[in-house]
Parts: sequence; C-alpha cells; structure tokens
Amino acid sequence: MDNQAFRKIEEGTQQAHVDLNSDIAESFGRYTLGLDEQIIPLVSSVNIACGMHAGDPCVMRKTVRRAKEAGVAIGAHPGYPDLQGFGRRDLNLSSDEVYAFVLYQIGALDAFCKAEHTMLHHVKPHGQLYNRAAKDKSCAQAIVAAIKDYNPTLTLVGLSGSLLCACAEEAGLPCAHEFFADRNYTDEGTLVPRSDKRAVITDAQYATERCIRAIQTGYLQSVSGAPVHVRIDTICTHGDTKQAVEFVASLRTALTAAGIAIRAC
Repeated sequence: MDNQAFRKIEEGTQQAHVDLNSDIAESFGRYTLGLDEQIIPLVSSVNIACGMHAGDPCVMRKTVRRAKEAGVAIGAHPGYPDLQGFGRRDLNLSSDEVYAFVLYQIGALDAFCKAEHTMLHHVKPHGQLYNRAAKDKSCAQAIVAAIKDYNPTLTLVGLSGSLLCACAEEAGLPCAHEFFADRNYTDEGTLVPRSDKRAVITDAQYATERCIRAIQTGYLQSVSGAPVHVRIDTICTHGDTKQAVEFVASLRTALTAAGIAIRAC
C-alpha cells in the first residue's frame, strides 16, 4: 500500500504509553487452555474469564492471585453463557439478559479480588458479545449500564472506534480503545470474522511491525489493503494461541525500542 495513504506523524506527537493486555483464565475443571503463567508477567493488564464462556471459580481465584503477585491490572472478561461454543456464537440476548449476565460476571470476579485484597480495574466483554456490542446500540448500552451500576470507576475496554466505546464515553464511563495485535481488520474497522481464514495473524514479526506502525501513524492496513484509522489505548494478544508468548515478548521489545512505555490504561 502507498505510504501516502497514511497521515504523517507530526513532531512531538509520539504516543507516550500503551497498555498491553491478554485474555486469560480460560481453563476449567480438568481442561487446560492457554499459557497464563508465562503471559501474566509480560503484560500490564489481564482479562479474566468469568465462568460463562470459559474458566471456573477455582481458575478465577488462582488467576486473580497470580495477577496480583505480578502487579498487573485485573479485568473481568464477561461473555455469553456459552461454554461449549466458547462465547463465539451469537446468542442474540435481550438487553435485560445482557445486563444481568454482565453484572453477574463482574460481581463474581470482584468477589475473588476482594478476597485477595486487590482491586478490579476494568471490564472487557468477550467474543461475540464484544463484537455485537461494537455495532449494536442496545447491547452496548446494556453492557455500559451494568458496569456503571456496579462501579462507575471501572474502565470499559472496547474495540477501537466502536459503538461500545462511544456509548461508554457518552455515559461518562472511563473507556479504553483496544487494538488486536493478532487479528486482521475489515475496511470498516471491525475484526475479520473467525470463519475467514485470514482472521488470525500468526507471524509475530509482521504483527509487531504492524502494531508499532499503527501506534505511530494512527492507521492500520485492512485485510483488503485499505487504510483504517485507529485509536490505541490498549493492545490485546490472545493467551490461547501457540504464538502467544512470542507475540507478547516481541511486542514488549518493540514498544520499548520505540520509546513507548507499557502500563495499564
């Protein structure tokens, strides 16, 4: 793509810091998923599954404890009540149902935070709930209402430039715009559906270079080659991929080299 499609960086506009987050705590019972122990020390915040799409109470408790010991910000990662589908199927819940399920999961994780004498920092919806809220106003407003009613100081993490972020900001709820290091984007700035073989990026070097460029220019290249504007407060790498640790380590090194501090948003 022609570099002229990207806006030039003005002197002195270098982004000073960014959050590096990962979705974790997705194991349950006898089943282990993800590389949590290796990922947690490398990020500045974590999003902990709350038992609906993945995870269970024992995993939640253990993960909160590990995150506290590592000094990283703890977030609730509520999803659709869809353990078998990993929260990636669209259940098309009503606004009342979305509100109730999100509130329930936030409260559950916060109970473990209180028991470990630490604080819940943010909330990031998971999977298809996250994707639907990015463009469905009633779903977005239900999520925002659940978070705000529970604790209006919690930060909502949503897809950069999405309707969910707009609803949070309109309601006066702290909001962090999220960029995915390991996912491709459509021309509209949404995530390429996982049913598309181009959805997930597996090349750590490419993903890292793309991420740094997006931070520095405010733009990324969509899967079709079009420039898409993005605001990046936090960067996500998924903890359940084979390349997860490599991705996070590569990003940390590149961000430091670019003079961008890593800290919770």
